[in-house]
Amino acid sequence: MSTRILPAVGDPDAARSITTLLSQLPDAEPAGPLGDSTSLLDTLAGLAAESLDELPEVVLVHERIGPVPALELIREVALRFPAVGVVLVTADASPGLYSAAMDSGARGLVGLPLSYEELAQRVQAAAGWSVGVRRHLGQGAEVFTGPGGTVVTVSGAKGGVGTTVVAVQLALAANASGHSVALVDLDLQSGDVASYLDVQFRRSIVDLSTIQDISPRVLQDALFEHDTGMALLLAPGDGERGEEVSDRVVRQTVSALRHRFEVVVVDCGTHMNSANAAAIEMADRTLLVTTPDVVTVRAAKRMVRLWNRLQIRKAEETVTVVNRHTRNTEIQPPLIEKITATKVARIAVPANFKELHGAVDAGRMQDLEAKSMVKQALWSLAGDLGLVRSTEAAEKQGRFKGDRGAVGGRWGRGR
Repeated sequence: MSTRILPAVGDPDAARSITTLLSQLPDAEPAGPLGDSTSLLDTLAGLAAESLDELPEVVLVHERIGPVPALELIREVALRFPAVGVVLVTADASPGLYSAAMDSGARGLVGLPLSYEELAQRVQAAAGWSVGVRRHLGQGAEVFTGPGGTVVTVSGAKGGVGTTVVAVQLALAANASGHSVALVDLDLQSGDVASYLDVQFRRSIVDLSTIQDISPRVLQDALFEHDTGMALLLAPGDGERGEEVSDRVVRQTVSALRHRFEVVVVDCGTHMNSANAAAIEMADRTLLVTTPDVVTVRAAKRMVRLWNRLQIRKAEETVTVVNRHTRNTEIQPPLIEKITATKVARIAVPANFKELHGAVDAGRMQDLEAKSMVKQALWSLAGDLGLVRSTEAAEKQGRFKGDRGAVGGRWGRGR
């Protein structure tokens, strides 16, 4: 039986060396090296979506991979694709790094410079472990092997474009259709999710900042269970404490939430930092909210270019949501799509703040009337994004929570 090997190597010289040695291993099928962490995770997710059998038995992660650090990448692969054996390739073969790699989920460590014997031994051991896991899965054990729940980030081109309103309504729509939903506020200095949902809270994402391994119990203690049934992970009440939330914390948190909830909506606000950049990089779908005016569309274009330079998200992978849209404005969605080089959502959110005024002032966005045109647009957008079940599927599970009239598309047109 041949062993499929997928190397992730950021350094070109190391990539050539590893590829040469892998091609000499007996019964090995090495794939072409991937140059960054995003490509690796996207490739594995695509293969897992087809079948467990499509995944490679072994993934090699070079110490200089980026933008996600090697150990964090290993942890992510081990969490999302536990049937894959991961081997770290590094010049530091110290006991401390070996222990850290094992704690992250690696199945072995290969020192640099590479030797044929050591590489063959580590690859064979990782492949044997992977085959054993898959044999166990083939006997009917229900072990998670896919990318998990859907993670959607919502970012604003600039302040005041309605980012939090969009995030909250998307989460409410997914929750009403029967999905288990977590809503995360990563606008760390000025998050308003709690204010929009009438929540008084003590715990926030800052409480996870000192935790090295976020277990289900630890995560549960940090979540707030809202009356709607959604789980909330809120921004700190004291904005300066947002600096305590690192990209490592966000990656571990998003991974843990992805494994527990079917839909995870993350409000990233408008200010970019390492924390919300990590969430955007990990997301299955990335939304950028803009309004149809020159200044904001220019800000959206700057944001898209920033994400591209930082290798967080490509323009073609970003969905731009046009908020406060009117038919008589000169800047229409097709023009925004051309300027930003992104995909613009088919559904634009109409400009009708009067509908929102009462719910916003009361801090109860969950009570927004079903006949609201803004709500109908956002819940239909949730349907287009695949965040809601059909009415029939939700009712079959006994989890449909009503408000059917507010959703078009796959949900039907009302009672």
